[in-house]
Amino acid sequence: MELDLAGMHQLAIEQGIDLEQLDAALEEALRLAYLKTPHAAKHARVELDTRAGTFTVWARKEIPVEPTEDDPHPAPELGEEYDDTPRNFGRLAAATARQVIGQLFRKAEDDKVFGAFSGQKGKLVTGIVQQDASDPTNVHVAIGDVEAILPRREQVPGERYRHGERLRVYVVNVARGVKGPEIVVSRSHPELVRRLFEREVPELVSGAVSIMAIAREAGARTKIAVRANTDGVNPKGALIGPGGARVRAVMENLGPEKIDIVDWSADPAKFVASALSPAVATGVQVISEKNKTAIAFIHDDQLSLAIGKEGQNARLAAKLTGWKIGIESTEVHAKKVAAEGK
Repeated sequence: MELDLAGMHQLAIEQGIDLEQLDAALEEALRLAYLKTPHAAKHARVELDTRAGTFTVWARKEIPVEPTEDDPHPAPELGEEYDDTPRNFGRLAAATARQVIGQLFRKAEDDKVFGAFSGQKGKLVTGIVQQDASDPTNVHVAIGDVEAILPRREQVPGERYRHGERLRVYVVNVARGVKGPEIVVSRSHPELVRRLFEREVPELVSGAVSIMAIAREAGARTKIAVRANTDGVNPKGALIGPGGARVRAVMENLGPEKIDIVDWSADPAKFVASALSPAVATGVQVISEKNKTAIAFIHDDQLSLAIGKEGQNARLAAKLTGWKIGIESTEVHAKKVAAEGK
């Protein structure tokens, strides 16, 4: 039975598919197709002749074995192989071959995509928003020839994604899925902000400045703690840039989201005080280093600033530092201390 094996091999070479893998897949697929034909033998194998472009189904019949006292139910023996290639097998064989080729090509293409994107996890990429009426929950983002998914959990509340819009996204995960590689991207991940700053701030790339922590409520506010690794470098100034150009360039990618840049410190009290910016703490009392709890003292006229709208500033400061932060009035605390002194 003839097949265009030479043509298949040429296509496989162009797609980078191993020829032995192709031949083995064809032989197994043709064997399974043969088993579905009427009167097929249970035991069969398919042999390809790649030079002639033909294949043969070699079958073996079962020969009953007489039972004995020691073996009352003996397994049948297999007879000699014989050519059992069905005469009318051509159309089914061709369809089977096309299916195998299609599956291998899809797998090869998926492997290429997976290989190209497996190294992109944790990086910033630019894509174009695509509409998909059948998937209203997720946003589809075309990155080159590949379509990534921006699921609802990774979207920014209130952010609108318009078809054809260019969008910078953070690659959260690249995995092999049932329908091929699954690339999940994010607009709400805190690391998106880090990657955006790395595009604008050479000192981050060189290592002169480090971002030590990020706390983000996507679409509303982000706090970033920075430190200098080189003498004479102002870490906050490096991220803000001349006339605020660098931080403004990052904020253009985040919409109305505000960014606070604060100094990191190994001293918990200093770090907590810094994290509550733009409010100024008059002092911080560490209650328990083990439980990471502290109280920050703030002047009355700055209490609302320290707490923030709906507690946002205090909440982000706690996320940034990893400490539970209580906020007390400096004036009330002073009166309490004075009363205890009496």
